[in-house]
Amino acid sequence: MIQTFRPITRRRFGFSLCGLPPAFSRLAAGQDPMPWNEPAVVAKVYLAAPRVHWPKPDLDLQADIAEVEARLADVQRKNARWVRFTGGELLRTDAEAGPWLERHADAADGVLIVPLSAPMQAIGPLVNGLKAPALYFSRPYAGHGWAGIAAMRGAGRKIDALATSSYGDLDPYMRIFHAARHLRHSKVLIVGRNREKLADAYAARFGTAYKVLDYPDLQACFDAADSRKAGELAREFTAGALRVVEPKPREIHDALRFYLGVSALMRRERANAVTVDCFGGLLAKQMPAYPCVAWSRLNDQGLYGVCEGDLQSTMTQMLVTPCSGMPGFVTDPVFDLSRNEVIHAHCVAATKMKGIDGPSYPYILRDHLETAEGVAMQVLMPSGETITMARFVGADRMLVSTGEVTGMVESDRGCRSQIRTRVADAAKMLAGYGSGLHRVIFYGDHVRTIERMGRMMGFRVEQEG
Repeated sequence: MIQTFRPITRRRFGFSLCGLPPAFSRLAAGQDPMPWNEPAVVAKVYLAAPRVHWPKPDLDLQADIAEVEARLADVQRKNARWVRFTGGELLRTDAEAGPWLERHADAADGVLIVPLSAPMQAIGPLVNGLKAPALYFSRPYAGHGWAGIAAMRGAGRKIDALATSSYGDLDPYMRIFHAARHLRHSKVLIVGRNREKLADAYAARFGTAYKVLDYPDLQACFDAADSRKAGELAREFTAGALRVVEPKPREIHDALRFYLGVSALMRRERANAVTVDCFGGLLAKQMPAYPCVAWSRLNDQGLYGVCEGDLQSTMTQMLVTPCSGMPGFVTDPVFDLSRNEVIHAHCVAATKMKGIDGPSYPYILRDHLETAEGVAMQVLMPSGETITMARFVGADRMLVSTGEVTGMVESDRGCRSQIRTRVADAAKMLAGYGSGLHRVIFYGDHVRTIERMGRMMGFRVEQEG
């Protein structure tokens, strides 16, 4: 059965911000002081030849800089939530690159390079010394340094080129700089074995911190959570549902108590993401409650709760969400070649799939389908929308594709939240499918943004299917 549903208000949904822990309420409102949520520090630097010939010998460099500075001030005002510019020095020789890097390289989350003339000497030493993502912003007639950017990237440098007369074309890159800071200052809590090597790779490339915990840590935070507060949230949560099918009141209470406990653990650890090998813990009877509801609520707040200890899906969400404003939906894809469709199914889904600052979509309280116990949410997601499917493969490769949501799937097989998506070529995608089962769904077409991030952050982006 395929159905389309309209979003509902916070009052109907029952997830009012007053029900969130204080620090996370501020984060959901875009006001949290945690470092991953702060604007990126982007250092500006101007480049010119020691003796200018192109674009004209009598070029007034200081007048050019003043004009660019005024326009960049407008860019910053428009993107104040995402970036804060610093620097602005003019470099004209190779020797000046080293001192500039000493002043800015460690503090900057990104670098905006603005050429003024050709030829330039400082570009090589400058880019070679950078660790932060860089954007080479070349206005028309400001030299031809853009012609060497692809070669620099081929040599492992994190840089993209933007050659344009429009300062508005800078706007998408401001959120990419913010995403780079977001990853650099994020921390992931991992419950599950054998993830350390992969976590080290992400830490090396993006600066993301992590901490490995064990199931007793989850039990301890559950035990410490306020049972009465959990009861209040459980009643609010139940009242906001379209209906309750299988879950018992005690299971709903425990799901919200687990949410409160994990939220407190994340605040204590100053972490914004958590992923747990939930099946391992459930089989060993070491999980105090099913985590599905907690993960949904965290994802609705711009935080990250990811099932099955899947660090690659966690990092995929942490890359795309700050750039797009969309929470991720980690799914088990199901192919139907006869319809050229891929069904995306899982028992964890955010309700704000069209934007963390947007409306919530209806949900039904169900049990976890594969185990017939606990609490999961069947979220009734919108149809007629483009979605992006993505997944990190290690820390140096990202798979992407797009599709169109054709409807919701109501089924007693698979997982609780399911959507059908029509794709370009399901047979081709199936023939080349690999790198693990999970994919992460984001509403909207974010492929171009991900490609830009790949160039600026040093990972390959490959079209899947």
